[in-house]
Amino acid sequence: MANTGSSALPPSIPSNIWRRKPRRSRAPRDAHSLAPGDIAVGVTVGRASEYFDFFVFGIASVLVFPSVFFPFVDRLQGTLYAFIVFSFAFLARPVGTLVGMQIQRRFGRGTKLTVALFLLGISTCTMAVLPGYQSIGATAIVLLALCRIGQGLALGGSWDGLPSLLALNAPEHRRGWYAMLGQLGAPLGFLVACGLFAYLYGNLETADFLGWGWRYPFYVAFAINVVALFARLRLVVTHEYESQLEQHELEPCDTRELMSTNGVNVFIGAFAALASYALFHLVTVFPLSWVTLYSEQRLGEFLSVQVIGALLAAAAMPVSGWLADRVGRRSALGTSAVLIGLFAVAAPFLLDGGTAGQDTFILVGFVLLGLSYGQSSGTVTANFPPRLRYTGAALTADVAWLIGAAFAPLVALGLSSRFGLVAVSGYLLSGVVCTLLALRANRALVARV
Repeated sequence: MANTGSSALPPSIPSNIWRRKPRRSRAPRDAHSLAPGDIAVGVTVGRASEYFDFFVFGIASVLVFPSVFFPFVDRLQGTLYAFIVFSFAFLARPVGTLVGMQIQRRFGRGTKLTVALFLLGISTCTMAVLPGYQSIGATAIVLLALCRIGQGLALGGSWDGLPSLLALNAPEHRRGWYAMLGQLGAPLGFLVACGLFAYLYGNLETADFLGWGWRYPFYVAFAINVVALFARLRLVVTHEYESQLEQHELEPCDTRELMSTNGVNVFIGAFAALASYALFHLVTVFPLSWVTLYSEQRLGEFLSVQVIGALLAAAAMPVSGWLADRVGRRSALGTSAVLIGLFAVAAPFLLDGGTAGQDTFILVGFVLLGLSYGQSSGTVTANFPPRLRYTGAALTADVAWLIGAAFAPLVALGLSSRFGLVAVSGYLLSGVVCTLLALRANRALVARV
């Protein structure tokens, strides 16, 4: 496992503690430092909030938007149009990252995070009050797209450096475990979003669900964002947090310098996690669309299976941390990619295998998602020099989402409806090949250094 360099850094203790309490023992000093567990809580809460927003939109893209915003085409075409809008956030995310870096330089990290999370909440909440196509025509689609772009800008701007700080502060023999903790936000966010939609869909008449019921999760997203904002600001505005960021040089850098000197690390890092990111939406959003359009399984029951899948993914993530700390994070990611490849071969048979096969696809897929996604964040971030790591890690994640996940539901559904479910296999296998090649390239790059 590659060394992130944290062992060579001085203890993360604010310097003014010695002046205030020069005669205190070492224990009180540690009590004032920022522990990895505290950072992990901030990362998990923040990520769960962001993922909840995104999954609410993803689920609504299948259950709601074809009827409310694209009623002028058939159900398949309406879902594909909704998936196009779904991708806009991932296209906007790198822009949000760069704009957020500029805001941070001028006004500080706390201001940037506040603006980003309020933009995320407002964009999501505004979707809840949008009139449909029947009321204002194409303007409704334009407004929906603008709100989706706002979500993407906000997610990019909400980068706070907590994942990088967590990786640097984690004990060397437990870095895989602490890397996994931040990723728990994904299954938690999906669990809440899917569970909420399952309840509303199962307890409301279709007319009520499409009229007003679907709007409720978008309001809930705003409330969750407010809680997440205060949880993250609790860390961001503390002296201990700022002190540790300064010690590790986790500050915005010049993007041109980053890309000219370390652009290869950005793309290797993005492709190294591609299998996991491709799987991400192929077990969450895409199968929901496939079952809705082509399966006889009851949709409420399928949503319940996805809730169970999210729980399995959350349970598999600690296993990924345990495994990564024993064999290395890159080896764990490579092994999970191979397993995803085997799963990809079986995917068409499972999705076309009736209720039992579809449920198996979801449950096995979520377990693999937990094992792979638990170690997908920052696998090669240590390749960046310290002063480039903050911006480098953010842009690496942006590129990974854009290449691996942004168009996954659109491509999978579009190709599968035309050529059959073998397209899902091809899509996942391409991600597996990219991951294995990127990990191999990274090993060669590190060996040369």
